[in-house]
Amino acid sequence: MAALVLAALTASQAPGATEAAAARKQPPPPPADTPIDGGTTYYTDLPPLNSPVPPRGSHGTGHHSGSPAGPTEAGLPATVLAAYKKAESAIDGSDPGCRLPWQLLAGIGKVESGQARGGAVDAEGTTLQPILGPQLNGHGFARIADTDGGRYDGDLTHDRAVGPMQFIPSTWSQGGPDRTGWGADGNGDGKKDPNNVFDAALAAGHYLCAGGRDLSDQDDLDHAILGYNNSEDYLRTVLSWYAFYRHGTHEIPDGKGVLPVHRREAPRTGDGRTGGAASDHSRRPGGSGTGKPSTPGKGQHHPGKPDGTGPAPGGGTPTHEPTPKP
Repeated sequence: MAALVLAALTASQAPGATEAAAARKQPPPPPADTPIDGGTTYYTDLPPLNSPVPPRGSHGTGHHSGSPAGPTEAGLPATVLAAYKKAESAIDGSDPGCRLPWQLLAGIGKVESGQARGGAVDAEGTTLQPILGPQLNGHGFARIADTDGGRYDGDLTHDRAVGPMQFIPSTWSQGGPDRTGWGADGNGDGKKDPNNVFDAALAAGHYLCAGGRDLSDQDDLDHAILGYNNSEDYLRTVLSWYAFYRHGTHEIPDGKGVLPVHRREAPRTGDGRTGGAASDHSRRPGGSGTGKPSTPGKGQHHPGKPDGTGPAPGGGTPTHEPTPKP
């Protein structure tokens, strides 16, 4: 009889115990103030000299020491450009008070991924190869343990920023005010894929407009960009490209975009400052003539070689074939 009672009690407790064990295996949701890109690295190249629309903090000169020159910088890959404009149109319909300009998405896309590595996307807007930031393992960067089981970034130990707009998996699937994630379906295929530029651009637009922001207001604009990556250098760099694209752009074929060339590694220390020596002292063309590399930002995008095969800063090697989605 005692054995039967014990068996009955064990059976009645088993479902709850199983659920509790499963809950313990689930990663906690990210803090509400987690930057969209996790505070990862980014490209620090600036627009050409003599930008007609001076960025914030330029004192009206519009000049950027050490910037590459040439009209080709104004060219945006056709599919990437279409994604930005489609996101602007969608948000204008659902949240007209935000006044989201597609040029802001272009500025972020330039800084985060070099416009999806110069427009290296297929006809549906999905990157031909995964675009992954460095492993966020606490070595020079924030420490963010794996939150997606490798589903988006192919990494089973730590998160990495993913895709053209560099969302970390937790902000894509768990971020936002309701914890359902910022992920969006921008091309209407029924999927939310951070590797797709239509999805990523719409998701970025939703984030930038969150909380009733009006992006025609400078304070709202600044706070939106800083929420993407909490760095004053990042803010200035994005605003520089935003101002440049507002003056005029033109469409170019996919895969013909201009990739940023400034990829010096400057891992961030625990207090958010840059630290460590530069690993690549390449000069940018059309520079100031001083022979010095331009000043790095607080985080710098260093995806390795243009084909994505190089090492990632902060330790580890990028996984270029993501784990298949379940």
